[in-house]
Amino acid sequence: MRINHLAIAGAMAVLLAASPSFAASCSGWSAKMEDDEGGKVLTASVCGGPKGDAYLMLTCFDNPVLSYDLGAAGGQGEPDASGSFDFKADGKTVSKTLRLEEMYNYYVADLAKADPLLDLLRGKGDVSVGSAKYGQARFPLKGSRGAIGKVLAQCGKARPADGD
Repeated sequence: MRINHLAIAGAMAVLLAASPSFAASCSGWSAKMEDDEGGKVLTASVCGGPKGDAYLMLTCFDNPVLSYDLGAAGGQGEPDASGSFDFKADGKTVSKTLRLEEMYNYYVADLAKADPLLDLLRGKGDVSVGSAKYGQARFPLKGSRGAIGKVLAQCGKARPADGD
């Protein structure tokens, strides 16, 4: 089932990045129902990076899935690629290995509900996400506590039926 969750999260990234309302502002996190290939899914998201075209997205089915779309800085990923990314905020660093979801060309990680990265992302100020290969991107953490909390509250619950 993990592959299906990643495919759904991938579809979310493509739809969200293409959505004018989603890409409009990089001022803070939001949590809203977004369309994907399997219906609607609650997604917490924020944009950032030097051009505002990078995205962090969190969805949850059985467990949280973090997606990182590097935007233009990502280029075209190589098959079976993975990378170590450092998430830094408020003097703390959490390192995670993310694997490339080739179909959508962004990096993903399955997380535990109590993962230290989720705690870091619910902080204040900004978070920088960096790797040796791709450099760093900054994202605001404004609104992250509420948006991520809403998504985590849905973990393990049945998905809503198609439609509103």
